[in-house]
Amino acid sequence: MDVRSAVEAVTSDTDDAPVYEVESLCMRCGENGITRFLLTLIPHFRKIVLSAFECPHCGERNNEVQFAGEIQPRGSRYHLEVPAGDQKMLNRQVVKSENATIKIPQLDFEIPPESQRGSLSTVEGILVRAADELQALQDERKKIDPQTAEAIDEFILKLRACATGNSSFTFILDDPAGNSFVENPYAPSPDPSLTIDFYERTPEQTASLGYLVDQSQMRDGNDESSNNQAYEPHGSVGAVAGRRAIAQGNSAEFAEALFRYTAPEEVMTFPSTCGACAVRCETRMFVTKIPYFQEVIVMASTCDACGYRNSELKAGGAIPAKGKKVTLFVRNVEDLSRDVIKSDTASVKIPEIDLELGGGTLGGQVTTVEGLVTKISESLERVHGFTFGDSLDEDKRRIWLDFRERLVKLLSIEEPWTLILDDALANSFIAPVTDDIKDDRQLTFDEYERSWEQNEELGLNDMDTSSADAAYASTDAGETTQ
Repeated sequence: MDVRSAVEAVTSDTDDAPVYEVESLCMRCGENGITRFLLTLIPHFRKIVLSAFECPHCGERNNEVQFAGEIQPRGSRYHLEVPAGDQKMLNRQVVKSENATIKIPQLDFEIPPESQRGSLSTVEGILVRAADELQALQDERKKIDPQTAEAIDEFILKLRACATGNSSFTFILDDPAGNSFVENPYAPSPDPSLTIDFYERTPEQTASLGYLVDQSQMRDGNDESSNNQAYEPHGSVGAVAGRRAIAQGNSAEFAEALFRYTAPEEVMTFPSTCGACAVRCETRMFVTKIPYFQEVIVMASTCDACGYRNSELKAGGAIPAKGKKVTLFVRNVEDLSRDVIKSDTASVKIPEIDLELGGGTLGGQVTTVEGLVTKISESLERVHGFTFGDSLDEDKRRIWLDFRERLVKLLSIEEPWTLILDDALANSFIAPVTDDIKDDRQLTFDEYERSWEQNEELGLNDMDTSSADAAYASTDAGETTQ
């Protein structure tokens, strides 16, 4: 079998894909070995191609994970705090795509994407592999540069201390493609040691993933003017912390949910660039007012060249001085049809089933109560799908299956339950069922003062408006004088 037929076989959509073998050159001894390919599905990582090489002549062996699905809309960054002496923390499964970077700040250590390509391992396995690769060339370094080799020996000892659990450290997995993953053994409950951040890719990161990027958007280190300008991704309005993408790929549902409130008085159209193929396209934008909520900006883009669609909802006006918690007591089937706007900064809680999702877990959503619960179920099954693997025991599998059953039962309203949206930027909303929101006894809105940590995460602590206020004051004074 040639390579072309093997690739065509493993990229098919069949669930029971066989293992295909291809004769390959061994880079150690120069003889021919065997490479085996298998297309399989790993939760959250979706379709991957597993390749394993083995040389019968010299015993050389290696394996690699190659991504075979779509790149996510945003990048992801995992922060795992590993205390000393916790072996279970080191046994967490890690999916590292070929675009991901691993960092350990305490050691000032970084594993670039080209160093360890796509792999399915554990935290301990990744650190041990890095230490072994550093150790492999130490004999040659000692002959050429003994001082550097001695420093590397000391570093390897520190790295192995982290790998064996003798030292505490922070494990950071940063993937611009958004296709890497660190296991949460407490799923579906929150993990106190693991935090996940989602971010917009820079033009440089987008180009590294193989997408075409307008060169005018790339930072030019030789251009002094570019050093004073911060890059704003396409489609941003207002502060970066307030820019939240909503309803990816469901423009029809998105528009229907908003147009039932108010029709736009004016729809503005301006040229833009497709985020998928970089071809010129058009973006439509209008401002509308949602009753009992606030003014919002709706943007929608469609590319005729590749068919890519994108819809976004952005909060209008200034950042609210307080956060807001929206609580809905779901009592009947009609409550499932209430419209819900969940911003990217809002957390979701359902106390009856001990469910808590941090901000950014589901991204921005314009949906209903029923749709939100459905999306939570699908997201948890995708992200925490390691529980369905063969490597975990039956008890952990049963915990997840029981939780999923309790989550699905929420939609049958066998018992009343509570939905809580906690949004530090007050950009989330649940629609009332009465004309006067005060008459809806099942729905409550509570404002609160944001903590310092919340303001720091949103970038509000570093904002200085004193210079802007002074500029406005001087402008007004000049106009008065004239």
